[in-house]
Amino acid sequence: MIDLIKSRFPEAVLDVIEFRGETTVVVAPERLIEICTLLRDEPALHFDLLSDVSAVDRYPDHPRFEVNYHLYALEGNRSLRVKVRLDGETPSVASVTGVWPGANWHEREVWDLMGIRFEGHPDPRRIFMPDDFLGHPLRKDA
Repeated sequence: MIDLIKSRFPEAVLDVIEFRGETTVVVAPERLIEICTLLRDEPALHFDLLSDVSAVDRYPDHPRFEVNYHLYALEGNRSLRVKVRLDGETPSVASVTGVWPGANWHEREVWDLMGIRFEGHPDPRRIFMPDDFLGHPLRKDA
């Protein structure tokens, strides 16, 4: 599985982590959509379900933020975590809602609580906090 991703995007696979039976592939944020599309559409992979999107604030480390995409292939009962690392006060990455429409609410949650923008998201409103709330409550420097 990882070899196929690496063969198609050799420069975009930054790291592969195997831990406790789980595989995480760290990818370049600018290639996220292409890699996710491959993971969904390639018959040998066919990750047809995005089960969750989460984020970690590693403040004061750099890169500061990690966004984790938890994927599942119903056929074959396989899972994979895709991770991108972001830095800066206003981090952003492309929205995967065009690949997996179910990412909509997950990305809104990450935006609302962590302040990570998802470029191209169809509805980037807050989902938990009131509209007039200032900041993002899960940031470590908040």
